[in-house]
Amino acid sequence: MRFRAVMAVAAVCLVTTATVAFAAAKKPADCACPVSGQPAKANKMAEFDGGKVYFCCGNCQAAFKKDSSKHAAKAHLQMVATGELVQTGCPFNGKDVNPSTVIAIGDAEVGFCCNNCKGKAAKAEGDDQIALVFGDVSKGFKPASEVEKSK
Repeated sequence: MRFRAVMAVAAVCLVTTATVAFAAAKKPADCACPVSGQPAKANKMAEFDGGKVYFCCGNCQAAFKKDSSKHAAKAHLQMVATGELVQTGCPFNGKDVNPSTVIAIGDAEVGFCCNNCKGKAAKAEGDDQIALVFGDVSKGFKPASEVEKSK
């Protein structure tokens, strides 16, 4: 009986934890440049929204620095994939993530609070899906450095 109680508490803690982790962080070379879509390089990067974004070349790096808002959603996607941004809640409303709602979006895995939010994201495709989930990351994602400080 005591074992069941301990396991139940452990399960609740896992489901309601502030930081949601689904997959191991990818290396920059395993992610796409947010400007060109080509493989990114670790030595071509820029600071952005509390983390680092990686590019395939200096031209893309310069284009991003000139107008980062144009490429922000894809940059946020890459930052989630590399662990620069950590999911802390549903991207749409910030509520706790239900682990059964995880889907792959680009190079990242993202969870949602419910199947309605998951369905909303799953219906969108390509760049529209990326913009929908990663355009505004303020509700569901935080820089890894902020999450580490709060532990």
